[in-house]
Amino acid sequence: MSLMPMPPPPRRLWVWACLGGLVVAGAAAARLGTASVAAPLPDYGSVPAFALVDQRGRQVTGATFAGRVWVADFIFTRCAGQCPMMSSRMQELAARLPAGFQRVSISVDPAWDTPAVLSAYAERYGARDGSWLFLTGEPGAVRRLCRDGFHLAVGDEGTAEEPITHSTRLALMDRQGRLRGYYDAMEEADMARLPRDVRALR
Repeated sequence: MSLMPMPPPPRRLWVWACLGGLVVAGAAAARLGTASVAAPLPDYGSVPAFALVDQRGRQVTGATFAGRVWVADFIFTRCAGQCPMMSSRMQELAARLPAGFQRVSISVDPAWDTPAVLSAYAERYGARDGSWLFLTGEPGAVRRLCRDGFHLAVGDEGTAEEPITHSTRLALMDRQGRLRGYYDAMEEADMARLPRDVRALR
């Protein structure tokens, strides 16, 4: 017995099947597109005005960095714990970030860390071209800047037996002087993320 061929599906069903496929494909593409677009960096607000002195004795203020992306950390030269690691991380950033990027290290031991002391420390890490500044100033002003401006932890003035405690995080600033990210110098994942976030702000 011969079998009769099946009649083709009605044109309307064929059209709806095609439209359904396009909808599914479009939804999938939208999901992929959304996943590929990085979320904007958080905005932690502006750092208040400040006036400090760099390793060459020149005054540095927040306006010094206007229009530039920069990263800051808080260290002190007598630190034998996390500071050498933090400074090494800052040193490594020079090879991983675009030209013109500014690095700033602020001493939480300003009574000891005079411009001359900071200059010798900067030389130790090859900071000679002005793209990495080391700042010092009045102790109370430095602590207020660290705690209230950058929202980073810092202890009171230490002693030889009990060093100053402070955060190991780096803070990323955008061109408008607003805090856009924090990165723990002790965490490889954070330090890998920092260059990507810098480029997102450029």
